[in-house]
Amino acid sequence: MSALMRLAAWILAIGLVALPVVAVFNGWIAGERWPMRKLAVTGAFAQVDEATVREAVLPHVQGGFFAVDLDAVRSSVAALPWVQHVEVRKRWPDRLEVGLKEHLPVARWADGRMLSEQGRLFAAPPGAGAGLPVFDGPEDRASELMSMYGIARPLFLPLGLRVEIVRLSARGSWSLVLGDGTELEAGRGDPQARLARFARMLPQLRQDPARRVARADLRYTNGFAIVWKDVVPENPLPNPPANGGAGSESQETNA
Repeated sequence: MSALMRLAAWILAIGLVALPVVAVFNGWIAGERWPMRKLAVTGAFAQVDEATVREAVLPHVQGGFFAVDLDAVRSSVAALPWVQHVEVRKRWPDRLEVGLKEHLPVARWADGRMLSEQGRLFAAPPGAGAGLPVFDGPEDRASELMSMYGIARPLFLPLGLRVEIVRLSARGSWSLVLGDGTELEAGRGDPQARLARFARMLPQLRQDPARRVARADLRYTNGFAIVWKDVVPENPLPNPPANGGAGSESQETNA
């Protein structure tokens, strides 16, 4: 037998041995002999539905235990809303384990996405995150928005006011909206000091029950400009004074 024929015979023999193995690992044959019967989904999660995870995994386990592509399973589960991290492993003879971790949101982004505590933006179903503040600004400055919220929140919380919206313009100018609708223009430079100064004055500014601060421009060296809004009483008088209608005025206040 020539060397060429011996080589061909060896290749054929190797092929006859390897082909069934390749076929099994690709799910072409014998998938029903080693089926994947069990799926365990673990982890602390509240937003992700276990049934949704199973639907994402199911197409990848049809070929049996050996044919399961762990990377493909991981990618399918990671693409689900709220999923931050996924770990997948197989356990002989018929078990697939999927461990996942959810994003923990700290704010809603202006375009409908959510911002996680790690500063990552992720997709979420419409209406999710009710009660969280809204951040609006350049994506690459998300950490700064989180820091500003962390600074502003404790300034107004003792006054019974939540920080509803935090905005950062492309030019680096800050503005906020409080829970009662008050708009604050904090500007650039040292917005933290301006917000703290306004928060100290706010109890005095709220003493008149007939009006409230609608907007405050804090971009002044020694004070701020205020736009007032009249408050309509819950039980108005039958014949209110002629000059008692709703309106607004601007006033500059020194602090």
